[in-house]
Amino acid sequence: MAASLIIRRVTNAPDWEVVVRIRSVVFIDEQACPPADEWDEFDAPAARFSSCHHFIGEVAGQAVAVARWHPDSVEGRPAAKLERFAVLPEARGSGYGRALIAHLINDSKACGFSLQVLHAQVYLETLYTSFGFERVGNVFDEVGIPHVKMVSIDGR
Repeated sequence: MAASLIIRRVTNAPDWEVVVRIRSVVFIDEQACPPADEWDEFDAPAARFSSCHHFIGEVAGQAVAVARWHPDSVEGRPAAKLERFAVLPEARGSGYGRALIAHLINDSKACGFSLQVLHAQVYLETLYTSFGFERVGNVFDEVGIPHVKMVSIDGR
């Protein structure tokens, strides 16, 4: 049995450096995402600890995963956009990604968002479907990787 993932909100500069490290390994190094496309306004200092909710997942005190959500909208309705799920290669297969997804759904609901939206890499569509998301629209390219837009069914 895998060790439990402890998920906590990013609240300071040292936490932020962990986010940068893990996202750089997963998205920039492993998936060849251009750095200019990885970092956006939700990573800027003004949003980092306020309007955007970043999280770190740790096992035995070691950071192994990160994710974030921020306010967005779907067809004019308020929604939480879940994104930037990244689990270090050596920590995959232990359910940590699933734990992060569940945590972000629950955290965004606790903040008043009954609707969640995300852009899933196509190969992960089934994973998100298991959390009550459904595809909206066709496959599209995002940073050179096929994605699909998915919306939570229970928020409709």
